[in-house]
Amino acid sequence: MKKYLVEFIGTFFLVFTVGCTVVAPGAGALAPLAIGACLTVMIFSGGHISGGHFNPAISLAVWIRGKCPTGDLIPYWLVQVIGAVLAAWMVHFFKPASLDPAGGFPIGVKAALLAEFLFTFALAWVFLNTGTAKGTAGNSFYGLAIGMTVATGGYAVGGVSGGAFNPAVAIAAILMELQTWSNLWVFLVANFGGAALAAITYRVVNGGD
Repeated sequence: MKKYLVEFIGTFFLVFTVGCTVVAPGAGALAPLAIGACLTVMIFSGGHISGGHFNPAISLAVWIRGKCPTGDLIPYWLVQVIGAVLAAWMVHFFKPASLDPAGGFPIGVKAALLAEFLFTFALAWVFLNTGTAKGTAGNSFYGLAIGMTVATGGYAVGGVSGGAFNPAVAIAAILMELQTWSNLWVFLVANFGGAALAAITYRVVNGGD
């Protein structure tokens, strides 16, 4: 239960930060940096207990990699989504009049799908290599590396897809009216697909690690 509570807390504050910095009036160009910083500190604070996933796609990647017990996968997904939903609900108390449905993707679904796929792959790749690999065991930088990957993705393709790289964040974005339910499939396919490919690639590169 300690692991699940940590995953809930980390996902909650990650999504709450997303809402408070992205929903107008937000943090503007500093939003990706704030979101990446939040993820960094949440990983440093809870990674030693739960692994610091805070993302259903990352949990899938870690499971494929062999570092997440099968019995934990579904509970992790559940508490991550619950944390995200609760955070999205709380954002309404801070910005009750600023929520406005976004509708779609600025340059199309194909571009959004590719953007989410590529940077979820990058996020899972960095997570696995800094947070689970034998060669980087005991390092002190993994949380920063993962958080900066999210910030980088936010700056690089946030204007294309919204920069979720996380199914729980995508669901919360819909609840905060930053995205629509009809586009949820884009995030589910791209995020889980990118994470799965990253895990498979990790196993190819790292062999029996």
